[in-house]
Amino acid sequence: MSATIPHIRLVDVLHVGRQQNASDIHFVPGLCPALRVDGELQFLTGSPLSAEDTTEIARALLEPKALAHLEAGQDVSAAKVTDDRLVLRIHAFRGSQGCTLALRLLNKRIPTLESLHLPPVVATLAHRDRGLVIFAGPTGSGKSTSLAALVAEINAASARRIITIEDPIEYRYESLRSLITQREVGRDAPSFSTALLGTLRADPDVIMLGEMRDSGTMRAALTAAETGHLVFTTLHTGSAVQTIERIIDAFGGAEQSQVRSQLAQSLTAVVSQRLIPRKHGPGRRAAVEVLLVNDAVRAMIRESKTHLIRNAMTTGRQLGMQTLEHHLSELVQSSEIDRDAARRVSERFEDVATDRQVG
Repeated sequence: MSATIPHIRLVDVLHVGRQQNASDIHFVPGLCPALRVDGELQFLTGSPLSAEDTTEIARALLEPKALAHLEAGQDVSAAKVTDDRLVLRIHAFRGSQGCTLALRLLNKRIPTLESLHLPPVVATLAHRDRGLVIFAGPTGSGKSTSLAALVAEINAASARRIITIEDPIEYRYESLRSLITQREVGRDAPSFSTALLGTLRADPDVIMLGEMRDSGTMRAALTAAETGHLVFTTLHTGSAVQTIERIIDAFGGAEQSQVRSQLAQSLTAVVSQRLIPRKHGPGRRAAVEVLLVNDAVRAMIRESKTHLIRNAMTTGRQLGMQTLEHHLSELVQSSEIDRDAARRVSERFEDVATDRQVG
């Protein structure tokens, strides 16, 4: 690969990334390109990239408007389908060494819920009529992919009006039984909250909100769920309890009582995910925590007793609830992941059973 022809370098690196089943590719000035494979970084061999190389890669991937924002010192997020139909989510930003890019390699086709190996109860969330469903987890834990699979499930199974609000649009849907419109923040609306409030006037049944980034978006999502819509969204939190507390804490003291009441009324489920390398062979396995909101959980949220919610998940297994540690126990005992991998993602490893008895 020639350092003097960056677009050829890009094509080659993308090819290697796809062949290695990488989830992400990183271009940083002064270093060779790096792939993230099964959660671990792997540097490619060859000549390190110069600042001019990464700038040319950005020019090859980004539209003129996005390039102008990048050159003005703004972070840029975008999506692109390459000539050979590889789907990329791009994040570009400027650092002390120059332009840096992180590319997420997405599936060409929207995965099915079955292929993601999520707990069966997650599929039932696609058939709810209303409420707020939040997918939580760190960056790269599969939240957006799970949302896409749920939207695809609804699209195939029922005639509903679906509107997505994303930044950027990652998966493209073809309307099947449902009628789908996709909106991109920055292109079709200035912000998530503005887009969401406008979408409520478009007669939606289902709203897929890519992320709740601020209190304004959270407030709009709660309102949408309260008024009879089914809202799917994501939040960068580590557990179901942290998700609820994060939403409440996003508001000032005077508003928190009202937000607790709204959240208790509208929240339907929280699904918290981690992706863990498989013990045998390539790929990663989803470890999932599931909170389904029933009357007892609603009272805990309303009465500021969120510390009791974990106990509700433990005792609510017959309803489909589970803690992350319970699912980790199952995955360790079935030899799908090893104990060290489970230890790295759990803050309560003492609750992970490693014998053949899962309580």
